[in-house]
Amino acid sequence: MKSVLLYVNDDSGLEARLQAALDVTRAVGGYLHCLRANPYNPQMAFDGVTGMSVVYDVAKLTREADEKLRAEIESRLADEDVPWDYQEVNASPARGLARNSALTDIMILSSASGDKDNVLPLGILGDVLFSTQVPALVQPDNVKKFDATGTAVVAWNGSFEAGNALRAAVPMLHLASAVHILTVDEDKDHDLPPLAASEYLSRHGITSEIHSMSAKKPSVEAVLLSTVEALHASYMVMGAYGHSRAREFLFGGVTRSLFRDCPVPLIVSH
Repeated sequence: MKSVLLYVNDDSGLEARLQAALDVTRAVGGYLHCLRANPYNPQMAFDGVTGMSVVYDVAKLTREADEKLRAEIESRLADEDVPWDYQEVNASPARGLARNSALTDIMILSSASGDKDNVLPLGILGDVLFSTQVPALVQPDNVKKFDATGTAVVAWNGSFEAGNALRAAVPMLHLASAVHILTVDEDKDHDLPPLAASEYLSRHGITSEIHSMSAKKPSVEAVLLSTVEALHASYMVMGAYGHSRAREFLFGGVTRSLFRDCPVPLIVSH
């Protein structure tokens, strides 16, 4: 895990994403790629009477905003001790991230923990996770750090998605002070039991402790969140969107709930 991709946008989560990206890059001795994706182009409307076109200079306004944002980020990074670059692309956030993620190891995105009515972070997360094979560090807006040496919780349900997330997180789990594998009994057989996940980590030199919890609380996510709090975890590793995004959106789901409510960063993969 050496190449870190940071989503740059002037929103409420930018400071938290930037600090997390710097912490991750330092922890792995990596390289930070900052990506600003802007989908706006000059817009043109036609006057039906005269037939003349009227150009609204949206491009100029967004260009000025982009230049200001870039200057601010570059000024901040100039004083940091990590190698970095800054790139701008003319694309929507999700498309820009997907198109530029092929040679990155992890991308830093925001959770939906800020404005609860803002569906944009959830949309970006879903689009990116479904269109790439790159894991994402999902950072809550109010958490301005990422502690790679803290306690890590792995949410394990034996699924393909959970396995992808676990494998992607191995470089980070090497740095953790403790690793806890948490499985929640939902009265179903797991494709792979938590012992298999623990054995996999052991082959990478990572010691882990298994916790099997009963889903007696209101929901699986409630069990996960209470365990994160009890263990004073710094972050959690989990598979994302085990069901379709449409089902998650309409009926709720663990992924959607944790993207909104988890108080610690998530390392996720689909």
